[in-house]
Amino acid sequence: MGTILKSPEIKGDIVHVARDNYGNILVIDDRKHRILSFDSVFEQSKILRTAPQVPVHEYNRAMLLPLAFTTPGKVTVLGLGGGALAHGLFTLLPEASIDVYELRRKVADIAREWFSLPESDRLDIHIADARVAVDNLPEAGTDMILTDLYSADRMSPAQSQRQFIKACSRALSARGWLVLNYHRMPEPDGNLLRELRRQFPLLLVFKSKTNNWVIYGHKQAIDPLPADKARLNTLEERLPIGWRKLVNKLNQLTPPAE
Repeated sequence: MGTILKSPEIKGDIVHVARDNYGNILVIDDRKHRILSFDSVFEQSKILRTAPQVPVHEYNRAMLLPLAFTTPGKVTVLGLGGGALAHGLFTLLPEASIDVYELRRKVADIAREWFSLPESDRLDIHIADARVAVDNLPEAGTDMILTDLYSADRMSPAQSQRQFIKACSRALSARGWLVLNYHRMPEPDGNLLRELRRQFPLLLVFKSKTNNWVIYGHKQAIDPLPADKARLNTLEERLPIGWRKLVNKLNQLTPPAE
């Protein structure tokens, strides 16, 4: 029996369909963009067809912002999607090694075939449950963790769990950054933000146009703002995503009032 598809509300032409135990995987083209969807109203990834290394979604671009302050040697990405984050990191960090953990093998295959994800010794794709993989990462073995774990219709609950935050913190080096994409801002006095404050002396936050909230935890109590303008210019030359405008939307996440 053929795959039964819902009519996606994402505009464009379906150019490829795959299916695994988790559901449908659609590749959709409009005139300018290529989009990955898990057969829902949500775009999992979106790239420019003429420049596949450039992420389109503002929250994806915002997740790269720690590179305005540091140059990591090793980066870990939890959740591949179409590879927008991984490809952007690969472009920006020519000396770094990047490990990506993706649950669905067909998603990884599609990222390579349809989203021009580079084949390189510097970019390793591991087919594994990121929630388990993060527990097995070497202590202080990575300089940056970016986590963007979503199914067709919701964020993975793992990203809101204290144990997950602890595991990420343990795996980060002394100068490490944790970057989390949330579909809504955590409660200011909730357990999640309490744990983030326990693990990270500096917390920054970015609110995207689509109301995604990106939270950044830094292992050092050093406020990196304002960013170095020359560094931002260099990053813009490598990956034109409007670095200065993005950095200007960063805010420090202050503790709740007593």
